[in-house]
Amino acid sequence: MKIKHIIICLTAAIGLSSQAQHTRWHDEATDTLAINRLLKKAVMIADPQQRVASLAQEFIDRPYIAGTLEPDGEEKLTVNLDEVDCTTLVDNIIALAITAGEHRTSWRDFIYNLERIRYRNGEMRGYPSRLHYISDWIVDNVHRGNFEEVTGNCDLATYEVKTIDFMSANRNLYPALADSATFAKIKEYEIGYRSHRYPVIKTSRVAKAAKTFLRTGDIIAICTGKKGLDVSHMGILFINDKNIPYLLHASSKAGKVILDATPLDRYLTSNRHIGIRVIRLKE
Repeated sequence: MKIKHIIICLTAAIGLSSQAQHTRWHDEATDTLAINRLLKKAVMIADPQQRVASLAQEFIDRPYIAGTLEPDGEEKLTVNLDEVDCTTLVDNIIALAITAGEHRTSWRDFIYNLERIRYRNGEMRGYPSRLHYISDWIVDNVHRGNFEEVTGNCDLATYEVKTIDFMSANRNLYPALADSATFAKIKEYEIGYRSHRYPVIKTSRVAKAAKTFLRTGDIIAICTGKKGLDVSHMGILFINDKNIPYLLHASSKAGKVILDATPLDRYLTSNRHIGIRVIRLKE
């Protein structure tokens, strides 16, 4: 019995050591406390849409900082709740919401889920294993049951067909792609997204969709017309009592996380976006 107990303790210690080795903290002491605090509040919210919305509001006024996942050196699981861009904001919120939905309140469980969401097959294996394209991120996470894309369930949805290869076509924008093996691996993953077909609620239909289909707490991926790229921005949806949709997002223009004062349909129009994709937690 004592030997069994020792083996269990050693296995746990090895697991934590391995986790620590491949994690890059912004401020470990502050972040671990903040994660535990957020989880203890969120675990009390049974409805996943409300949980996502509540957690999203906790990030309002956090500074917008681009490229927090792109430091020099080897790829590590970056944990930074103090500075976010549009993607890391959504990553953090989803990982917190899933962890709370599992009735877990430890930062260790959050880290496990963050890696599970951010990386291919849920495992960090270098830069190419990160799910850089949102279409790839959706396909991989839906396949593993982490969440579901519901865009195609909307009667107003149509479909786009696009080859997604922006990274390899713009190699100079990504320092990590200077390594030939990394570049080759990214190109290999892009092959699966040649003439990729995906659902979109077009910008002109978003206001109507807000009245019939969209919900507060929806995770929104904003589709772009840029060649080789599927999605250029993300955020969390809020719908007011008049069924007008607004986006909570990490805004580069505002320099922080905001609940945008401009209705989502007008925001999309003014920025010439094609439309949106809609994701919901699966519980």
